[in-house]
Amino acid sequence: MTTSQRFLNPTLFKSLASSNKNSPSPFLRLKSASTTFNFKPLTSSSATIITRAAVSSSDSGESITRETFHGLCFVLKDNIDTDQIIPAEYGTLIPSIPEDREKLGSFALNGLPKFYNERFVEPGEMKSKYSVIIGGDNFGCGSSREHAPVCLGAAGAKAVVAESYARIFFRNCVATGEIFPLESEVRICDECKTGDVVTIEHKEDGSSLLINHTTRKEYKLKPLGDAGPVIDAGGIFAYARKAGMIPSASSA
Repeated sequence: MTTSQRFLNPTLFKSLASSNKNSPSPFLRLKSASTTFNFKPLTSSSATIITRAAVSSSDSGESITRETFHGLCFVLKDNIDTDQIIPAEYGTLIPSIPEDREKLGSFALNGLPKFYNERFVEPGEMKSKYSVIIGGDNFGCGSSREHAPVCLGAAGAKAVVAESYARIFFRNCVATGEIFPLESEVRICDECKTGDVVTIEHKEDGSSLLINHTTRKEYKLKPLGDAGPVIDAGGIFAYARKAGMIPSASSA
């Protein structure tokens, strides 16, 4: 059973669906997909390539845009907590304010212990050159602040690949739609190094594949399941509007 199957809150979806009895199911089943990706070599250390591919749902016939990422990875180990992801002193910043959101991104992973020699965001910069974060066990443990996934997304990260996640961090990733929390089947953080060039691409069975072009190794990632379409839509409220469960922002 994957993290998404264990920790996606069905009660939240039920309450949204109850407001519109004729709305489609809040869970989109990805039973078939066809994706093709053609990548060019990275031309600089900070380059990030995002390829968008249409993934179709055989149940609804709806086409969902699923992103595939190609760039540099930033490698961490076990028990990376929310204070290390975004120190509590920056909790007064409001993500819905563009200036504050940008500042949050500049402070992403600013609380890491000093034995991490590389900085996720270089001093004086607002964005990170790393598009994929690779972690170990229990990534995102600690407090429930939603600033943790928001700051990573604001810094430019597109996905985290970890051995396992703290429940609240995983659910905040899904609710905000800021970043894809993908689970690895093996301990990738021991086999990758910060600065390796990686690609995350999506497979027809709903799983994903991480390709390390530096080491020439491939790793299968677990399916996101019902959480995938919610993140694709941009978070729980964007998904609910798209599914007709709540009014769109323009009509509200």
